[in-house]
Amino acid sequence: MRTLKELDPHSKRVLVRVDYNVPLQEGRVRDDTRIRASLPTLERLLTGGASLVLMSHLGRPKGVDPAFSLAPVAQALEGLLGRPVRFVPSLPSSEATREAVAGLAAGEVALLENVRFEPGEKKNDPELARAYARLGDAFVLDAFGSAHREHASVVGVARELPSYAGLLMEKEVKALGRLLHHPERPFWVVLGGAKVSDKIGVIESLLPRVDGMAIGGAMAFTFLKAAGGRVGASLVEDDKLELALRLLERARELDKPLLLPSDVVAARAIREDAETRVVPADAVPEGWMGLDIGPATREAFASALAGARTVFWNGPMGVFETPPFDTGTLAVAEALAALEAYTVVGGGDSVAAVRRLGYADRFSHVSTGGGASLEFLERGTLPGIEALGGLSPEEVAP
Repeated sequence: MRTLKELDPHSKRVLVRVDYNVPLQEGRVRDDTRIRASLPTLERLLTGGASLVLMSHLGRPKGVDPAFSLAPVAQALEGLLGRPVRFVPSLPSSEATREAVAGLAAGEVALLENVRFEPGEKKNDPELARAYARLGDAFVLDAFGSAHREHASVVGVARELPSYAGLLMEKEVKALGRLLHHPERPFWVVLGGAKVSDKIGVIESLLPRVDGMAIGGAMAFTFLKAAGGRVGASLVEDDKLELALRLLERARELDKPLLLPSDVVAARAIREDAETRVVPADAVPEGWMGLDIGPATREAFASALAGARTVFWNGPMGVFETPPFDTGTLAVAEALAALEAYTVVGGGDSVAAVRRLGYADRFSHVSTGGGASLEFLERGTLPGIEALGGLSPEEVAP
C-alpha cells in the first residue's frame, strides 16, 4: 500500500477521495468531524506544493438532488482549512468540471459535486473512473469510511493513476491491523446495533481470535430467541435464528465467553416519554420491546471488560438516539474509557456516545468507518486497500 511518503506532490494536481458524508441541517454542516479528519492529508499535500481536487459522496441520492449537494461542505472546509475552496457544481465527469480544475495553481483547492450524482459511481463504471483520472496527476485515497465500497471514485480511479493512501487511511489501517495481528491479551469485542446480519462475518472471523465477546443492541434478541428465550415484540431476524444458534455453539466449542444481556429496559413504543420496565432479557412481555441493556447487564459487561488489554467496540447497546434508551451505550463508553488498554471504537452511534461524553481522547483510536472497520476485521483488507497495491500483515504492524 503506497503512502504519501512515496509521493512528491510538487507542481502536481492531486485528486483526493475524502469522506465528507456529513450531516447537514438547514444548509449547514452540523458535525464537521469527518472534514477535520481529512485536514492533515490536505495540509501535507498543499505544503508540498500540490493543487487539490477533492471528491466525496454525501448521502444516498437517486440522481442529481440539490438536497445532497456538497456546496455547504465547501464553505465549512474553507473555514477549517483557512484558504479559499472553489466549489465545482457540474457533474464530476463533465467537461465543465475538467475545465474548472485545469487552471488550479499550487496551493489552490477545488471540491467537486457529489460523486453519487453520477449514475456509474456505485457500479464502478470504467469510463467514469477514466473521467475522474483526467482531473489529476495522482490519486490519494483518504476516505477509509468508503474503502469497503467498489465504487469508481474509490477503486476504479485508483487503477488509472499513481495512487497512494492518505494519512487518515494509513492511520486507520495501522490501528485496526493491530487488533488483528498484535492484540495484547485479554482481547474483547463488544458488538451492538440492530441486525445480526450486519455482523455475521466479523463474529465468525473474530471468535477464534478473541478472549471474549459481548453482544447488546437489538441484534442480541436474535441470539436470545434462538436460545429459547421469549423476546416479546423486540426486533428479531427470524431468518437468522439458526445462524445465531450455530454461533453460540461455536463459542462454546472454542470455550470463549459470548455474553448476552441478562436484563433489558423495555417499552411499548420508542418515545422519550414511554413507560419503561426493566425485565429479564429472555422473558420480555408480549407487546413490549427490549430497547436497551438493563442495569445488571451494564454491570456484567463492565466487569467482564475490566481486565481487558485490547477492546474493539462497534454498535450501540440500545436505541441510542432516543433517551432514556441511550443509557446502556453511554455506560459501555464510560467503562471502556476507564480502561488502561488499547481501545478502538467504530460505528456512528458508538462514536457519538464517546464524543457526547467528551471521551474521544481517552480511546486509543476512534475510527471514521463503521462498516469499513467491520469488513477490515473480517477480511484483513478492503477493496480500496487492494486498489492501492494491497498489504501484508507485516505492513500494518505498528
